[in-house]
Amino acid sequence: MSSCDLYIDQIKQLVTVKGFSQQAARGASQQEIGLIEDGAVAIRQGVIIAAGPKKELERAGWKSGAGRYLNAGGMIALPGFIDPHTHLVFAGSREEEFVARLRGEDYLSILEQGGGILHTVRATRSASAEELFRAGKKWALRLSEMGTTTLEAKSGYGLDFVTELKQLKVIRELNQSLPLELVPTYLGAHAWPEEYQADHPGYLQFIIKRVLPEIARLKLAEFCDVFCEKGVFSRQASKLLLEEASKLGLKPKLHADEINNLEGAELAAEVGAVSADHLVAVSEKGLKAMAAAGVIAVLLPGTSFILQKGHYAPARQMIGAGVPVALASDFNPGSSPVGSMALIVSLAVIKMGLAVEEAITAVTINAAHALDRGERLGSIEPGKQADLILLELDDYRQIPYYFGFNTVKVVIKKGRLIKGG
Repeated sequence: MSSCDLYIDQIKQLVTVKGFSQQAARGASQQEIGLIEDGAVAIRQGVIIAAGPKKELERAGWKSGAGRYLNAGGMIALPGFIDPHTHLVFAGSREEEFVARLRGEDYLSILEQGGGILHTVRATRSASAEELFRAGKKWALRLSEMGTTTLEAKSGYGLDFVTELKQLKVIRELNQSLPLELVPTYLGAHAWPEEYQADHPGYLQFIIKRVLPEIARLKLAEFCDVFCEKGVFSRQASKLLLEEASKLGLKPKLHADEINNLEGAELAAEVGAVSADHLVAVSEKGLKAMAAAGVIAVLLPGTSFILQKGHYAPARQMIGAGVPVALASDFNPGSSPVGSMALIVSLAVIKMGLAVEEAITAVTINAAHALDRGERLGSIEPGKQADLILLELDDYRQIPYYFGFNTVKVVIKKGRLIKGG
């Protein structure tokens, strides 16, 4: 008899996405989701110790040796959704901006007028750490209800010393207190703060000499991100900041080529970024550079949908070029107040032309690699952390089909049931 803490069977379809723990799936391999009909999973001490056809696990004695048994009742099982790009911790909301964009106002124009990101900066600076914690907890739990078990969380709504550190400390506290994993990213280069509008070089030096060293000293962030975009941070400024952050041990990421092509994809390859995100305006040259360097493309269809530009990142071209593709929500109060990863899968399939299997890979194992966690998260196979979800569906292809529904009934994080069961 084999002993385990939790044994789950009667899984109609077990989507394992196994085999890509060492590197992200790319090209045709992104459609290989490791589907097992009538599956089962055994978990011990928060780790998957067996996963496969139910009959095989029963013969091995996992069911009879289980401390707890969960009948999935014919639901489908996936690795927990991983969201590798969010702006989780903020104060206030921007519904007025949302309505203004519906009237035709432009995102960058709103930012230039002191709205957009700067609106949220003012609200976040005014909020206490306790208020930010309560708001972040509310949103994180809502995301977990929809199947997200790991998410990246950026700062970037302070753009000063005190508030940026306050945001990152709140992210750390949330990570310690919630049944989720939050991966912290410093995004001080999210916009030019109002007090530095006439002194951009001064703000760059402020980040490099004052903020980055303190974040590194306190170990408040794992990644450093930059919004490389026209009217925000130039390619040259972005490169300088990311190189300085790398010297301090923060791994680089980029908001790249979202609205205009500033060769952000090429820069991501040059500085060894883990991911380049958005990429709506990416060039073929940029994709070739990313593929050669192994940079993961994190695509954010929720942002394109909310901003109503009519343009989405060229996902099919990326897969054809051999660029590993991940998906994220970009959850934030302005350009993407969207938190459902199932909805992101729907948009990727409908608007970007991804196959359902490619989209599933993009929100599981490839999303894990976009956070440097592919060896531990993102698939259902022995040795991996036991993060999985059960969806009340008859077939995994119904995930994008039932647009906007939350079909997640059970969420398991590190072997613990945090929803359902």
